[in-house]
Amino acid sequence: MAYVKLSDQLQKLSDPQRSDAFVKQFREAVRTGQFDAAELPERFDLPKQFRRRGSDETYQRQIKDMIFESSPEFDEWFSSTDQELASTGRRTTKPKPTAENIEAGVIDFKALAEETRRKMQASYEKGQTLGQSRAKTATKSTKSTRAKRTTKK
Repeated sequence: MAYVKLSDQLQKLSDPQRSDAFVKQFREAVRTGQFDAAELPERFDLPKQFRRRGSDETYQRQIKDMIFESSPEFDEWFSSTDQELASTGRRTTKPKPTAENIEAGVIDFKALAEETRRKMQASYEKGQTLGQSRAKTATKSTKSTRAKRTTKK
């Protein structure tokens, strides 16, 4: 049996940006006993480029290397895990409604206009009901708090 390092196996991933997720699944598989692996004292950089929030600066994480036996069971697990990670869609944010995105057709203008119309109508109705409820409470409170005139004797 041939022994393979985790750092060498990560080079075979179809999407290197998913290497952190692969390492998590690899460690989970070792922990549950699907295959055997041993930690090595040396460390290596994950191929994934991480970004800091609020800036374009990128960095890489270092993790401990591991060694394991390459077997047909592992190769099958690797191919299915790699395929699963490659097919998993990443979270994508909704495009911001800017003039450029509307002109480029990234955002549907008619849908955006309809959404704006619904928001404005809901806001208008909320204001109307709030005004009506305040008017009702104001008339009730003024009627009940009016001082009745009494004549002095």
